[in-house]
Amino acid sequence: MNGHHGATVWPLLLVPLVVFWVYLAAALRERDAGRGGWSHWRTASFGAGTALLAVAVLVPGHDLVGHMWRHLLVGMLAPLGLVLGAPGTLALRVLDRRRGRALVRALRHPVARVVAHPVTGLLLTAGGLYALHLTPLYRASLDHPPLHTLVLAHFLASGYLFTWAIAGPDPGPHRPAVPLRLVVLGVSVAAHAALAHLMYAGLVDTAATVAQTRTAATLMYYVGDLAELLLALAVLVTWRPARVHPGVRSAQLTSRPA
Repeated sequence: MNGHHGATVWPLLLVPLVVFWVYLAAALRERDAGRGGWSHWRTASFGAGTALLAVAVLVPGHDLVGHMWRHLLVGMLAPLGLVLGAPGTLALRVLDRRRGRALVRALRHPVARVVAHPVTGLLLTAGGLYALHLTPLYRASLDHPPLHTLVLAHFLASGYLFTWAIAGPDPGPHRPAVPLRLVVLGVSVAAHAALAHLMYAGLVDTAATVAQTRTAATLMYYVGDLAELLLALAVLVTWRPARVHPGVRSAQLTSRPA
């Protein structure tokens, strides 16, 4: 591992590690409270998300290929595990009534509606990725470790937000219908694919060799597609289309004007 960059990532990793221990303590408290316990699958999912962040630290990040692996782990794969762990739902179960109500009020705030919209998440994730690779930002992050850490923090935060907005099981502001969320996810897939093609064709200044650039572009294309396919599956698995009662449907049809 490149010690210069690796050392700057450790503080970023410590946060989710601490959060995992808090999560685990809350899950054990929920079980001890005799309310049916907390899902082992949720706990395993959250733990997997944290483990993927640990893997990202072990990946050498001194070249474009290592950077791309970190982006995929920190910004796409780890957030999926963390979000499916439903930490917000767990928090509402273990918090006292006053703090729980404060959390619900925050989630209902108009600002939260904007921030939690899938389009906002798309702009932050795909927009941030394009800004990183189509401007001098990537080169600057190689020379300034604090900036590199901020870039990874942005990947993690925006990736979590986007995943939560698309398929999060936690309560939140009113989400758009599932078909619209899938459309936004499709736009994200197309945005990643377009940038990967530009990189592979050598149209992006990556400060790397041709071989490294093509390897990184291939990772972005295929591993990114895999992450977004898993996200789409998470949406579809939890989708419960609204059903109209036959009697109501019949009444709607007969009430239409001729």
